[in-house]
Amino acid sequence: MTIDRTIPDHLTHHDGTTYAGTHLIIDVHNAKNLNDRPHIEQALRDATQATGATLLSLHSHHFSPQGVTAMAILAESHISCHTWPEIGFAAFDIFMCGATDPHAAIPILQAAFETPDIRVTELHRGAT
Repeated sequence: MTIDRTIPDHLTHHDGTTYAGTHLIIDVHNAKNLNDRPHIEQALRDATQATGATLLSLHSHHFSPQGVTAMAILAESHISCHTWPEIGFAAFDIFMCGATDPHAAIPILQAAFETPDIRVTELHRGAT
């Protein structure tokens, strides 16, 4: 991705289009480690670092008997995760603006949850 530095840093510019940010909807199937809160938190930290984003805070909750919801609050927006260990599924949202690469999180998630079965939908939010 080539970033146009003539526009404000907090916007995204790609292929001649300026927009607020890239939103990836990521479905992770046949996944492992979905009930391991510390593992999920580390995966969010690693994904944040890989994308070039800035982690401001990380919050998570472990449900009983299973499942985790976690949110990484970023200077560039957020990464969220909701898991359903009983069916091997996790739902991630990655929304980032500026000079970040949200796609760089995909191989991190694939490795962390030990599955090649990742499905991604990409949206460009706030296109002008």
